[in-house]
Amino acid sequence: METKAAPPKQRSWAEPWKVKVVEPLKTTTREHRRKAMAEAGYNTFLLRSEDVYIDLLTDSGTGAMSDRQWAGMMLGDEAYAGSRNYYRLQENVRNYYGYQYMVPTHQGRGAEHLLSKIMIKPGDSVPGNMYFTTTRLHQELAGGHFVDCITPAAHDPADQSPFKGDFDLAALERLIRDVGPDRVPYVCVGATVNMAGGQPISMTNMRAVHEIAQRHGIRIFLDATRAVENAWFIQQREPGYADRSVASLLKEFCSYSDGCTMSGKKDALVNIGGWLAMNDAELYQRAANLVVVFEGLHTYGGMAGRDMEAMAQGIEESVADDHIRARIGQVQYLGQKLIDWGIPIVRPIGGHAVYLDAKAFYPHLAQDEFPAQRLAAELYLDAGVRSMERGIVSAGRDEATGKHRYPKLELVRLTIPRRVYTQAHMDVAAESVAAVYQQRHDARGLVMTFEPKYLRFFQARFEPKG
Repeated sequence: METKAAPPKQRSWAEPWKVKVVEPLKTTTREHRRKAMAEAGYNTFLLRSEDVYIDLLTDSGTGAMSDRQWAGMMLGDEAYAGSRNYYRLQENVRNYYGYQYMVPTHQGRGAEHLLSKIMIKPGDSVPGNMYFTTTRLHQELAGGHFVDCITPAAHDPADQSPFKGDFDLAALERLIRDVGPDRVPYVCVGATVNMAGGQPISMTNMRAVHEIAQRHGIRIFLDATRAVENAWFIQQREPGYADRSVASLLKEFCSYSDGCTMSGKKDALVNIGGWLAMNDAELYQRAANLVVVFEGLHTYGGMAGRDMEAMAQGIEESVADDHIRARIGQVQYLGQKLIDWGIPIVRPIGGHAVYLDAKAFYPHLAQDEFPAQRLAAELYLDAGVRSMERGIVSAGRDEATGKHRYPKLELVRLTIPRRVYTQAHMDVAAESVAAVYQQRHDARGLVMTFEPKYLRFFQARFEPKG
């Protein structure tokens, strides 16, 4: 009697798009990569893109735009003032994020700069759920001091709590009590916390932070760069939200804040652009006035009309459940392969990237031997896969003591651009990680040979220890 195979318990999914244009990639030899890495000072940011096979450095501005976005580029109104594309972008920010006022900027850090200039006074304390590099620097340049109030679970790569981006509410209350509400210009909330491994914040926790802030008369500003991905995690992991659309969850999530900074180069699926949004008319007037000084007129903010049109269309595409399911599904696919092979990564798997635990890879290297920087270099040397360090180099130096900051997390980020690579590319990346892991005991540390003053991870140079 013929035995029939049982159907799979879970059906496969496929991307909700098909390929229309391809960009050829170049494979290289290990000798070529060795020379390229030495010339780049063992910093993956300093590699030429033409020497990279699979580029997982960042998901910022590296996604693939849709045919509708490219078509929208032809509708660019390049008028200096009052571009119609500005008004469409403004409308979609209101419709999908819920904020009444919007100031366009050339990218997210332009919005961070404006927010810090208009909100922070010297000596202020800015609580947040783990720092982000450019955000903290803008806060410090404005005279403020970032205070980490994230849940302790976020600092443990192995902790599998579903919402490791949550605030430690007691720590937030304690900070406000210690410094006084008048010295807290706003609470800085990050969605899918980047430096913690792309970990989300729950709707319940966001609502609780909002209640605390309202009680003390403090504003909340959201880093909404990957808030759509955060909404997906709420839908998937938080009880009571499984039947809600990602779009509706995004709008509710944003409703517990007073405004946001946004890098449209992530969720909004464009190569350049961002915005600063808020609900307060007086604050908007201050931001709209200041943007003219640093970015451009308040109706273009450093962007061309065609870029604003592409971003407006990208907002609509980003909140489609099919899109976000496939986008995060690819990240989960890569992460699960590594987990199945026993390779140490940050768990649960985050939204935009898989984060390798460099301390677990190289326990024989001290943190000031830059183990994550070394691991990123080894991945490139093995197969031409470009990743980035998220550890002691990214953390920088303490502004008061001038000494290295020593974060508890020493990570390498494998960041997946949106709608760019196939599952086969993920297989190649996973196999490269496995190969490097097998050779982990042979790794030597690095010494820093050049250190810029600001955001050193972008431009610092290293060489292997002798």
